[in-house]
Amino acid sequence: MSSRRSRSRQPGTSRITDDQIYELVSKLQELLPELRHRRSDKVSAARVLQETCNYIRGLHREVDDLSERLSELLQTTDSAQAALIRNLLTQ
Repeated sequence: MSSRRSRSRQPGTSRITDDQIYELVSKLQELLPELRHRRSDKVSAARVLQETCNYIRGLHREVDDLSERLSELLQTTDSAQAALIRNLLTQ
């Protein structure tokens, strides 16, 4: 028996089944552009999780870049337009 399964569970926690883990990993694989079209190929859960981490890191970099570009744009825009854009962003 694996050490994960032999650990005692705390009261009130539910056990996730292997089928549920497989289903969740499959759903993640469908969301990842790098692995989406490889549905018929066998991809390990570890690979799916690694690609998920890489994808999320890439999204964070993209958000940071867009935020920086927006900040630069707001600095070069007149105050009325900048206020309007800020107002739209906070809604």
